[in-house]
Amino acid sequence: MIRVIVVDDEALVRSGFRLILDSAAGIEVVATATGAQAVREISLQKPDVVLLDVRMPDVDGLTVLREVRALPNPPVVAMLTTFDSDEYIAAALRSGASGFLLKDTDPEQLAHLVRTLAGGGVVLSPKVTRSVVDRFLDSGAGSPTSARIDKLSNREREILIQLAEGLSNNDIAAGVHLSVGTVKDHVSAIFTKLKVSTRVQAALLAQQAGLLAPRDDR
Repeated sequence: MIRVIVVDDEALVRSGFRLILDSAAGIEVVATATGAQAVREISLQKPDVVLLDVRMPDVDGLTVLREVRALPNPPVVAMLTTFDSDEYIAAALRSGASGFLLKDTDPEQLAHLVRTLAGGGVVLSPKVTRSVVDRFLDSGAGSPTSARIDKLSNREREILIQLAEGLSNNDIAAGVHLSVGTVKDHVSAIFTKLKVSTRVQAALLAQQAGLLAPRDDR
């Protein structure tokens, strides 16, 4: 069972997401919270996935994200957003967000996206604009993207592409005929060589490097 907490200042959004996700097989919304309640609820409930509003009036979503990421064994955090601020999205990427969901995401897709996040996959909305990606990447220290990508072995590059396409470690392992543990070791090496700390950051580097085939839903 995938345990989810929805954090949003609007009661209608919280209840709507709970209704949709609780009706999906293998998913349970264990709590909903406002920004001020979020860290306490997450600490108590220990969810697998947190859906966190980027902008809330009581507590800034980015502040909540940083506090949650500092918890022992933090959950996966995906930001709920309308994508009205490139600065907020770029800042969330730098703070370790694992994905982005629009508040008007198709209900039929929502459960699938939560399962992808829980499995270690990457969820990026097509509304993550080129300017957002560039702003995030340009803010990072270190060598250019191409130089970091060149440090990867052929196997690591293969796994990076699949990671960037949203596959979980289990899915990647099945596709390349390796154990899940070996895939985790490769992912760790990829993070070190690319100088990133999350799968979504690695995925954005892969996107900028042109490793991903063009897709209409990206």
